Amino acid sequence: MYPVSQEIFYQDPRAIFGAFAHRKGSILLDSSHQMSGCGRYTFIALDPFQVLTSKHHEVFLNDKKISGDPFQVLREQLALYPLKLLDAMPPFQGGAAGFFSYDLYEHLEPISSSQQDVMQFPDMAIGFYDVVIGFDLVEHRAWIFSSGYPELDEAKRTKRAWERVREWELSCWKASRAAAKQEKTKSTQSTMSIASNFTKDEYCQAVSRVKNYIRAGDIFEANISQCFSAKFSEIHNAFDLYLALQKINPAPFSAFLYFDETALVSASPERFLKISGRKVEARPIKGTRPRGKTTEDDQRLQNELLQSEKDHAENVMIVDLLRNDLSRVCEPHSVEVPQLCGLETYASVHHLVSVITGKLQKDVQAIDLLSATFPGGSITGAPKIRAMEIIAEIEPTRRGPYCGSIGYIGFNGDMDLSITIRTFAIKNNKVTFQAGGAVVLDSNPEDEYAETLAKISSLQRALHDFVN
Repeated sequence: MYPVSQEIFYQDPRAIFGAFAHRKGSILLDSSHQMSGCGRYTFIALDPFQVLTSKHHEVFLNDKKISGDPFQVLREQLALYPLKLLDAMPPFQGGAAGFFSYDLYEHLEPISSSQQDVMQFPDMAIGFYDVVIGFDLVEHRAWIFSSGYPELDEAKRTKRAWERVREWELSCWKASRAAAKQEKTKSTQSTMSIASNFTKDEYCQAVSRVKNYIRAGDIFEANISQCFSAKFSEIHNAFDLYLALQKINPAPFSAFLYFDETALVSASPERFLKISGRKVEARPIKGTRPRGKTTEDDQRLQNELLQSEKDHAENVMIVDLLRNDLSRVCEPHSVEVPQLCGLETYASVHHLVSVITGKLQKDVQAIDLLSATFPGGSITGAPKIRAMEIIAEIEPTRRGPYCGSIGYIGFNGDMDLSITIRTFAIKNNKVTFQAGGAVVLDSNPEDEYAETLAKISSLQRALHDFVN
């Protein structure tokens, strides 16, 4: 079936979403930085009719424990709700959306870990949405879509779909009127003391350990991150932190999610996987420089990045890894690299970005692709499995949402997921955020440490602005 839709008056999606950000299950997938091939659409998903979560090898559907692997359960649930897209409209018109934590790899690879799970983030939190509000940021148009699920009877489903559209059309109108009068909530938190799970010396020693593994022939590259944390006493004000981050660091895969007692505030620049029909695309990032203080300095840093043999080698290694991963589920000879080590510039950093595309095999679905490639190679290393084993050995705490994925899987089978970097994860009156870098044989430990600080600079500024 097709969803029903109603075009609504176009307004700033964040102004509308702010009225609903405190509701559990609320999601904003926000393209706040438009660029070629990315950033055209923003989506609001609210009021899921069911939520799938996983933790400690246990799976829950609406808080009811069920048996099965989380990827398989997600596959089975998606199959219950087929949907066709309305043409020439935003591509997410109903489906599953949420986040996959990095630690879900335990369901895919037998990697042992003694890391501390300090924050106890869910391994997966996915809502199923019969109502989605889609915004075309280029044409400045917006629609409310509803599939009418979970009703399965056609007449009842259509009736529910129209009821939901009218309900949310009114809610959006009220939210937009309220937004015009709304003032930013002032944080009552007066200080923000940030700590890391590595000292500088410890991080440099970790880089040296990875280089020893490279010399021994175990790997070519591994991504080692440090985790920063601070007190955060007001999870219901997390959307104000999101707004502060977007002013400083707009990104094509920005997102705000609130599930149970976990909020994610993301300004990710990196697409993990996109499916449109049978076409799949990945956009790995490897290679980073900070922005310059002057135009001349900024140009110098761009040129330095483009000419860096080390950064080019890091990127090419991950491109080869992803070509291999995609070849497992794509048609023979269909995997191509239309962009290799292209320069992309953001508010606080320059990146080298490659694009890998392919055509999925006939019977391959979104979950098959996700299982074949998760977690993303750009934040693990190469060879992937051994690099992940070394990460589990060296990093003292579990990554949680960091380096996992955020996005949607439509009921029609299309998918768009980011890599969860440049992201705050909030739970239990605490905010965490991480940054890492690819360690290769000629990595300088001091430089690698400095790169992690460059990557979190916008996050630190957002926290400062939130408090002040």
